[in-house]
Amino acid sequence: MFKKEDGSLFREQVMGTKGFSGTQSILYHHFMPTETEEVSLSGSYLPEYEEMAALKHRHLLTENIKHGGNALQAREYLLGNDDLLIAYANISENMQDYYRNSDGDEMYYIHYGNGMFETMFGTISYGPGDYIVIPIGTIFRIIPEKDTKALIVESFSQITTPKRYRNEYGQLLEHSPFCERDIRGPEKLETHTERGPHKVVTKTRGHLHEHILAHHPLDVEGWDGYLYPWAFNISDFEPITGRVHQPPPVHQTFEGHNFVVCSFVPRLYDYHPESIPAPYYHSNVNSDELLYYVEGNFMSRKGIKEGSITLHPGGIPHGPHPGKTEASIGKKETLELAVMIDTFKPLKVVKKARKYEDENYMYSWLEK
Repeated sequence: MFKKEDGSLFREQVMGTKGFSGTQSILYHHFMPTETEEVSLSGSYLPEYEEMAALKHRHLLTENIKHGGNALQAREYLLGNDDLLIAYANISENMQDYYRNSDGDEMYYIHYGNGMFETMFGTISYGPGDYIVIPIGTIFRIIPEKDTKALIVESFSQITTPKRYRNEYGQLLEHSPFCERDIRGPEKLETHTERGPHKVVTKTRGHLHEHILAHHPLDVEGWDGYLYPWAFNISDFEPITGRVHQPPPVHQTFEGHNFVVCSFVPRLYDYHPESIPAPYYHSNVNSDELLYYVEGNFMSRKGIKEGSITLHPGGIPHGPHPGKTEASIGKKETLELAVMIDTFKPLKVVKKARKYEDENYMYSWLEK
């Protein structure tokens, strides 16, 4: 415990994962973090999924999601399983209350917009192309300065950098497509010492709960440790290329339990003189593949727009649309930007997502 100037004590809080055997930080509060005036149950937040139907490739158009609001109100769940939920949000308003996900980590990919994540660890500013990772149990709110479009992953496990790019001490290796220099932590710690009721919406056990604290939730005077929110911009991902086609794992950026997140960025195509840049047809037999298309010319696809989401489920092959393989021959580079999420359990489609679907996508490989 540290003492304040008046001789009273700061309240020490240890936030630790995996029973305090994982990553952890120590925070020093002006008030007891347990000081709560009222609790209530709001209800379940888990989405309702489709019943089992014929296996097919899917295409969702997020441009058809029109409603906005704050980062909780605007969240539209589209897909998920027992390991993660995937949502899209048009964030147009400030969060008036604070929020914490105690079911797992959250990751935001910012497609458009600028603003701030105000967290108990400090403030992180965001802009287009930023991945923001918020650890489980972190109290925060999102303040958009410009209307923000974001792809959101709610993970029921910790989101980390790929294990194969780290040495035994946890440092990112030299051949990793990014390094610690590219990672941004909180920029400024703003400490609030106001008394009075403040609401924190807590997500846990599949439900939303409201906790009314007797003080401001961002009352942290200082902290240290290894568990904290951080940001990484997709433009700092250095692509791995080769003379022949490189498989999707070279694009991996993050991982959680039973899923990975990859970044497709502008890069040189294969430079063997006889190479065909378009990817081969492939069957991701043990995983489902989701792609969120950000910008550029999506070399192997037709009918895809910015903000499109495609789902290619395991069990059936997918690959370039008709004519795209031939059109890629002789091309030197791609300027596409996309985020890919591969899951090792099947992704289920949320019932509401049907409103945003291109029903003809499964048949777009038919040669006319």
